[in-house]
Amino acid sequence: MTAIINHRRVHSEKKGVRVFAVAESFRKTAKSSVLAGVVMRRDLVVDGMAFGRATIGGDDATGAIVSMYRSLGRDDVNCILLDGLVISMYNIVDGCQVSQDTGMPVIAITFEDSKGLEGAIRHHFPQGWEEKVEQYRRIGERERVALKTGKPLYIRCWGITQKRAVSLLDAFTLQGAVPEPVRVAKLAAKSALML
Repeated sequence: MTAIINHRRVHSEKKGVRVFAVAESFRKTAKSSVLAGVVMRRDLVVDGMAFGRATIGGDDATGAIVSMYRSLGRDDVNCILLDGLVISMYNIVDGCQVSQDTGMPVIAITFEDSKGLEGAIRHHFPQGWEEKVEQYRRIGERERVALKTGKPLYIRCWGITQKRAVSLLDAFTLQGAVPEPVRVAKLAAKSALML
């Protein structure tokens, strides 16, 4: 699952460890979704935000997330945490590319098991579905992990081992399965969508 191991080490036990969590919100009738990114320290202090957009059904989510991270202009973020890789009606995020372009470890999370999305992609993209399916296959398989809360989570990682990824997720999860940075990013994206 881990394609690239970056030299940056993630020490989840340190109070100052920071993640940049990205989530989205959209309306199916819109042309784009709102992406919100939140920088959160291990002590759950929010100390940065960035916003972006991704085209509904498009192919620009990876670049949008990289641009959001770069817009922060920070060198104290330790990891990027993504709320899923298939967003904005099948705008597929390439986690490996995000890791390469930012030099950051990347953890992508989902909350439910599924048999995959190839059938749904073929349905929604009757012409040109082959490329979308190939993009989807490239993101790799998810692995089920258990958080300290006892809740399962499904993850994909780049630039970080599964063991360190789970340790980091545990450090940012107070209850249930939703890490706090992702929860706050979801709220920010939803609020921004209503503007």
